[in-house]
Amino acid sequence: MMPEQKLAGPTGDRALVVAIVVNILLTVVQIIGGVVSGSLSLIADAAHNLSDAAAIAIALIAQRIGRQPADSDHTYGHGRAELIGAFVNLTWLMLLGLFLFSEGIQRLISPEIVDGWTVVIVASIALVIDFATAALTFRRRGHSLNIRAVFVNNAADAAGSLGVIVAGSLILLYDWHLADTIATFGIAAYLMIQGAIMLPRTIDILMQRVPEDLDVDHVAISLAEIDGVLDVHDMHIWEIDERQRSLEAHVIVDTRDVDRMEHIKQALKRRLAERFDITHSTLEFEFETVL
Repeated sequence: MMPEQKLAGPTGDRALVVAIVVNILLTVVQIIGGVVSGSLSLIADAAHNLSDAAAIAIALIAQRIGRQPADSDHTYGHGRAELIGAFVNLTWLMLLGLFLFSEGIQRLISPEIVDGWTVVIVASIALVIDFATAALTFRRRGHSLNIRAVFVNNAADAAGSLGVIVAGSLILLYDWHLADTIATFGIAAYLMIQGAIMLPRTIDILMQRVPEDLDVDHVAISLAEIDGVLDVHDMHIWEIDERQRSLEAHVIVDTRDVDRMEHIKQALKRRLAERFDITHSTLEFEFETVL
């Protein structure tokens, strides 16, 4: 088993459960620290950590569902469960970012005194835990939008905790309490930007959009170049999930090539797999006599 696949099994599931528990405990500590110190950025980071726990839980459930094999009710399998999990997590990221922006604006209107030492100490503890949590999902972030969404959330937490530490340090050194609000805006902006970058990809797959690197006309022309194929039309291309592309099309062949049907079909499927990374195809043959 390759290292990046380990998180997909039971051991990876247990690691995610540990991450959920740790993030919930950290949220409690940060909320207490935020209330005691008067730090909005610390409470914002706590809210983000709580969202991490929810995001990891959603990702874990989606991952377990996604591993189930195809059945009579889900003939393509359950892989899209992870896409649904990613959609929920990324939408939540953007909503949380909007909430933190609104809270930051309120703090600008009604400034508060912040205890810098409490902020620095609690945020430093959070930074260590955030890095550990992000490490759990780092290796598989490129293999699943679901896990990538969780990793972005974890990385944002680490960056947010670092920003809170800097804000607390500025308060201690220069009595600059506005730094706390600026850190809150920074966390909010990161969440919204990452959500805006990754969410369209998730929606595209759920909406069965043609993969960005493919052009339907180009694929049809390429298939029509195969010996024995007269034309290809009524083509549909979509992604079943992040790892599977599917195609269905009508293929016109000469009536005199009936005996070569299997050869032509295999040639079409090889072209689809090798040139366009399409491994699941349904081809309907039509016959035409060429004079």
